[in-house]
Amino acid sequence: MEITIRHSEANDINAIKKIYEQLSCFTGTLQLPFPSEQLWEKRLTQLDNGVYSLVAEVEGKIIGQLGLTVNPSPRRKHVASIGMAVSEEFQNKGAGSALLNAAIELSTKWLAIKCIELEVYTDNEPAIKLYKKLGFNIEGTAKAFAYKNGEYADVFLMARVSL
Repeated sequence: MEITIRHSEANDINAIKKIYEQLSCFTGTLQLPFPSEQLWEKRLTQLDNGVYSLVAEVEGKIIGQLGLTVNPSPRRKHVASIGMAVSEEFQNKGAGSALLNAAIELSTKWLAIKCIELEVYTDNEPAIKLYKKLGFNIEGTAKAFAYKNGEYADVFLMARVSL
């Protein structure tokens, strides 16, 4: 399976929305169920400076999306944060690695980013394994970070620092 990574375009909005409609994708992120196309259109067609949206594509089908946001503070412009989701049928098949590797390359080779940060639910073992494989370390735990499926959930604060 050949995975292509590229910046998202306006005609990708419906496909990205469909990814985030999937149970594992909205429960594994801070997204809510039942996302509207208008919400995703606003998010993806009016990107602020320092915000990048990458998609993973197989044979013309969007299978994953990653958002990367460079911190706008002058004293933290060397830091970016990411969030991502991969369509359920393509999870554990390399799409997450491809998206994350592309974001790391963009960040470190072109945006002068030294630190990429993320939050991941402590029970999301596949994502934690992926992040660790690509050089992210757990830096702490945020208790009751988000309300998820009727209860408060903890997240690991993870980061990849390029020295």
